[in-house]
Amino acid sequence: MPYNLPQRKSPRAAWHDYNGGRYFVTFCTKNHDLYFGDVVDGRMELSELGEWTVKQIEQTAIIRQNDVEIPMFVVMPNHVHLIVVYNRVVPCRDASNASESNASVCRDTSNVSASNVSADNVPDNVSADARGASLRFGPQSGNLPSVVRGIKSAVTKYANEHDIPFAWQPRFHDHIIRNWTEMNRIADYIQNNPMKWELDRFYKKR
Repeated sequence: MPYNLPQRKSPRAAWHDYNGGRYFVTFCTKNHDLYFGDVVDGRMELSELGEWTVKQIEQTAIIRQNDVEIPMFVVMPNHVHLIVVYNRVVPCRDASNASESNASVCRDTSNVSASNVSADNVPDNVSADARGASLRFGPQSGNLPSVVRGIKSAVTKYANEHDIPFAWQPRFHDHIIRNWTEMNRIADYIQNNPMKWELDRFYKKR
């Protein structure tokens, strides 16, 4: 007799289709292992894999420049923070169950931001409405999951080809940024992350 798992509530914002807007995103290594380098005197010293991760983020912004900007990011020893900005707005795929006001918000995300922050590493002064987004959304392109998936896949491929032991945590976490005050706060958090490494919730000694 098949066992029916309890239905999980999606952590993603129900009114937002993740095709437009600005995001703060975080994705982590498996077990928070320190693959990407180390912080020395408040500055990140990247490993070979850490340098490759930086290149993939920069290449993503170049390849997708008509649609996506990554104005700020940091590669930490065991996690990555990005601000991802979409320059286009795509209508909701299915707004049939949304209220008229929610459907309107979904179509116009020009004033929304988001970030890749893990659920355990969202700054205390940032209220996340959407956390723990899974990569298992089916075939998609041109949206936030596809950007994260592309970066993670490229890093994993490089590690495999160069016999570097490596694994990602399977999910990423995102926060839809609602205003510029929040955006500036997140930008400061990203910029200061290496200087505050020992206070970070993902901090791990070598």
